Amino acid sequence: MSSLDILAFGAHPDDVEIGAAGVLLRARKEGKQVGIADLTYAELSSNGTVERRQEEAAAASRLLGLALRTNFGLPDRGLESSRQLAHDLIVDLIRQTRPKVVLAPYWQDRHPDHESVSRLVREAVFSAGVHKYRGQQELPAYRPEHVYYYFINTTTAPSFIVDISDIYIEKTEVLRCYKSQFEREDGSVSTPLNNGYLEQVEARERLFGQQAGVSYAEGFVSMVPLALRSLI
Repeated sequence: MSSLDILAFGAHPDDVEIGAAGVLLRARKEGKQVGIADLTYAELSSNGTVERRQEEAAAASRLLGLALRTNFGLPDRGLESSRQLAHDLIVDLIRQTRPKVVLAPYWQDRHPDHESVSRLVREAVFSAGVHKYRGQQELPAYRPEHVYYYFINTTTAPSFIVDISDIYIEKTEVLRCYKSQFEREDGSVSTPLNNGYLEQVEARERLFGQQAGVSYAEGFVSMVPLALRSLI
């Protein structure tokens, strides 16, 4: 498995796209290798089916130009009961792909699975760098240079933002691949996702952009201070 520049983790297909499709699109345009790991198939989602969600994820992956997309197939709403396995699968994937940057959901979110993935990734990043720690496979230790947290449902003051003004339309096209989640269809159940959710994402990214004097931006949080070589 080839090395990645960015590896993003999400609980469900569409999580990463909601918070970080812009930075992944930008990275690909810069010739970087990017990948997504979904921990579950979102089999408990109110709308759509696992099969359709996978088709939507494949369409989004093509637009994003991903070098890798994998799904661990862990139980939706059952990550805590599968904690050790989830942790070790993340450790192994980090060691296999050796990403410079790992992305995970922000640790406070209305969906418990998003919070679980945030904690799991943080712990797995540490374990991946411990030489004597063994996951599911025998792999050399590796620790990414950076771990950043993206927003799904909850926001706070970001540690930094990334200007995505020129590729925001492309991000919306990626999100609209998930029609089963974001659009009202015959027989669909009303959920927060199909009641103006994409408009809320747009408002959030307009706000982040406004704070930095650009049109649209994605916000990220770092648990550690960001080091600069110089102020200019």
